Amino acid sequence: MSSSTTYPTLRLRPKEDRRLRAGHLWIYSNEIDVARTPLQDVTPGSVCKIADAQGKAIGLAHINPHTLLCGRLLSRNPHQIIDKHFYQERLLQALRMRERLFSAPFYRLVHGEGDGLPGLIIDRYEDTLILQPGSLGMEQDIALISEALQVLLRPTGILLKAGGAVRRLEGLEDRVEVLSGQVPERLMVWENDCLFEMDPYGGQKTGWFYDHRANRRRLMLHAAGRRVLDCFAYLGAFSIPLAKAGAQEVTAVDSSAPALKLLEENAHRNTVPPIRIIHDDAMDSLARLRDRGEQFDLIVLDPPALIKSKKDFKEGSIAYRRFNDLAMRLLAPGGILFTASCSHHLSRETLLNHIAFGAQRGDYAIIAEGTQDMDHPIHPAVPESNYLKGFFIHRREELPEEAEKIA
Repeated sequence: MSSSTTYPTLRLRPKEDRRLRAGHLWIYSNEIDVARTPLQDVTPGSVCKIADAQGKAIGLAHINPHTLLCGRLLSRNPHQIIDKHFYQERLLQALRMRERLFSAPFYRLVHGEGDGLPGLIIDRYEDTLILQPGSLGMEQDIALISEALQVLLRPTGILLKAGGAVRRLEGLEDRVEVLSGQVPERLMVWENDCLFEMDPYGGQKTGWFYDHRANRRRLMLHAAGRRVLDCFAYLGAFSIPLAKAGAQEVTAVDSSAPALKLLEENAHRNTVPPIRIIHDDAMDSLARLRDRGEQFDLIVLDPPALIKSKKDFKEGSIAYRRFNDLAMRLLAPGGILFTASCSHHLSRETLLNHIAFGAQRGDYAIIAEGTQDMDHPIHPAVPESNYLKGFFIHRREELPEEAEKIA
């Protein structure tokens, strides 16, 4: 587009500009003044100028007239042109921050709203990039984004791998497609002094989860001599660093046979002691371990999002409560449980309530709190970008009577 490009305008209803002016980036269809600026006239996925009820410009947004969340603000400069150069500038800002934070090129390069690119996720695996467009606007701008990435990083391959409920709301189908270069069947990830192999095509999301990097590193400080249970172990991102940090024994539970096969290969690759593998549903496995009277000194409970939408809240919330209750029953005195939730619809306070329910049976204390790592920046006005909640819970030791008498 040339500098003379003008975008069609959508006006907001009176007072509906307040949230945007406070910093949020989302626009809902019921906030648009459709009498003056019909939403149905907008080309799906295009860019529009957003104005308040008086006609004063607020910025530019990707618009999808067929969804409740119909707009995502890209720029507060109404004269901005959304082209390759726009994406190149935003991507360069994101890249420079990551290069200051991380010594190796393995990280989330773009985290949607946190990087000023709502609806877009990009994970970097050295010279390979994996894109997850979650909005129709970003999907339609993929060619521009890919061009900008070529200029900045010259990757050997770019893979588009996107699916899930968010895309279906946008009217988008699941896609797995090589956009440029070559993307091998397996990619390597370097994290916490361990080397992992992952499947970019068949794995979960982009194949890896960088968000827990710092939480894993923190747990490594407590691993020496511990008996570890890693639920939802996937490829061993928790299990293997904990084994390498000196855990006495590591048990990894997951329902995916392909993931567990890669976990075993990754354990061998990092020359850690053999990991005890349990191929099973996590809930069933925890119940069986409880019934056998097993206990662990360090437990990782990191389930996938159990509440994907508001309609799933009741069932998912019950599952979180039961998982935490079972895990706390399995935690030995003196042990540490790291429990997490990546469900946006489960608040921090509700997760704490579930933890408190399990804590009634013993003497527990929260000793630290974890969140997503720094390559998953949180937009201060978009609470939805702050999705990962984690708590480090200590079960106090049961001291013998002799020790109590010393005091």
